[in-house]
Amino acid sequence: MKKNVGNADRIIRILLAAVFAYLYFSNTVTGTLGIVLLVLGAVFLVTSVISFCPLYAIVGLSTCPVKEQK
Repeated sequence: MKKNVGNADRIIRILLAAVFAYLYFSNTVTGTLGIVLLVLGAVFLVTSVISFCPLYAIVGLSTCPVKEQK
């Protein structure tokens, strides 16, 4: 797996995951939308930790600088 998620993208994904978790656990967003946000936040967190996004790979997109790709 080649890295295709750059540092700025990783930070944004982690922040969004934290916001989604806060919204869900503070009961600001509940029901189906809350669960969808929680799952999306988990996906963002996992893809930022492993620096690989399968959707980016399918589309051929990379936010990772060329020198960091391995």
